[in-house]
Amino acid sequence: MLFHSQEFILLFLPVAVGIFYALGRHQAAREWWLIFASLVFYGWWDIRFIPLLVGQTIVTWMLAELAIRKDWRWPLYFAVVANLSVLGLFKYIDFGATILEQVTGLEFARASLILPIGISFYTFELISYLVDRLRGTAPRYSLRVFGLFIALFPHLIAGPIMRHNEIIPQFSYDPFRAGLFERIGRGMILFLIGFIEKFFIADQLAPIVDPVFAEASSAVPTISAASAGSLAFALQIFFDFAAYSNMAMGIGLMFGFMLPVNFNVPYRAVNLRDFWRRWHITLSRWLRDYVYIPLGGSREGVAVYIWATMVTMGLCGLWHGAGWTFVLWGLGHGIGLLVCRFWQVYGPPLPALAAWAITLTFVVLLFVLFRAVDLTAAGNMFAGLMGQGGPGALWPAATLVPILIAGAIALFKVPTYEWAMRIQPSWPVAIGFVALAVFSVLEVGEGAPVSFIYFQF
Repeated sequence: MLFHSQEFILLFLPVAVGIFYALGRHQAAREWWLIFASLVFYGWWDIRFIPLLVGQTIVTWMLAELAIRKDWRWPLYFAVVANLSVLGLFKYIDFGATILEQVTGLEFARASLILPIGISFYTFELISYLVDRLRGTAPRYSLRVFGLFIALFPHLIAGPIMRHNEIIPQFSYDPFRAGLFERIGRGMILFLIGFIEKFFIADQLAPIVDPVFAEASSAVPTISAASAGSLAFALQIFFDFAAYSNMAMGIGLMFGFMLPVNFNVPYRAVNLRDFWRRWHITLSRWLRDYVYIPLGGSREGVAVYIWATMVTMGLCGLWHGAGWTFVLWGLGHGIGLLVCRFWQVYGPPLPALAAWAITLTFVVLLFVLFRAVDLTAAGNMFAGLMGQGGPGALWPAATLVPILIAGAIALFKVPTYEWAMRIQPSWPVAIGFVALAVFSVLEVGEGAPVSFIYFQF
């Protein structure tokens, strides 16, 4: 069930919100309802994944409880390893078999397991709680609120990656506290903005992107095609994932919850460090707090800093996908971050426009690795960008116009959350948004809605 599908907008969401407020005076009842609704939402994709989600949540909570009651630390370490093992089994076992084949020359069977949707996201949330328990910074939670923290459907499938202390305290807030209708209204605005970003921007770029990368699997595209496909994908993935994050925030607000911001106009970044403070913010800070800093960060000298950066970004790439293209994408960003840091220390300052252009070009080029199905396709794309496939024709209007519109919005728009919180309520505003919402829902009903890119991770 997609956020921008008619069954979600017209049936699931109104029922989920309506019953939540009908039970609003009873905290336990409304929390159990949200758990049930979230499992229904998750099971809509494949009911076979529900036992895994529930099992990981319950086992993690039980091991944390055991550690608390016995004052032991080993159950927490065991739980971290167990959660990583489950993720590795479903996501990386076939990639591991491929690596072994390349190293040994032997053939290994493939498990061909179906990747449970959202497993990368909720596994990181489980691990963050366990590590915080090890650090002594996480309180004890009941199974009910811990289960709701993991299963809460607005963020379950593709984030934002939340911390327990960001959302669990909000579960006890009175749903009917002051500002109820403002929260619901602004949540609906955020949701609609995300809907527009997904359906009217990201999905309209797919016809530019897909043929180019499909061609690159077997041939070198022209400069014209390769540049259009590369730039269009950088815009597509931004609007696609930002749309999900905004819709998740909007749904959260409808229930009275504030989810963390995940994007802050990243394509305005003037260096790569700035980019990662703006792009997929919740993943960036998770990697910083649970990988980069524990490895030593920038506090233990240059060698440790280089090691920590490369390991962190290599894991960032691997988290996104089990393939060499993702690993190289992450390592490429690691090298870029190192160059950025050393340039800031030892190099001359760059004009802001030049720094922005270099950063954006680097990000767009590395997204070729992110989108390509394999290294051959990525190599062909890079060869096309260097002119080995010929110049090609000028971009037609069907290519130029969507890229220009999406690019202008990505660069010059006010951050979505800020705009949604700033807009002043009035009858004309309400009527305009209602008309736009009706039009959008009718439009998406014309065909099957397109899944979000980050669902594959």
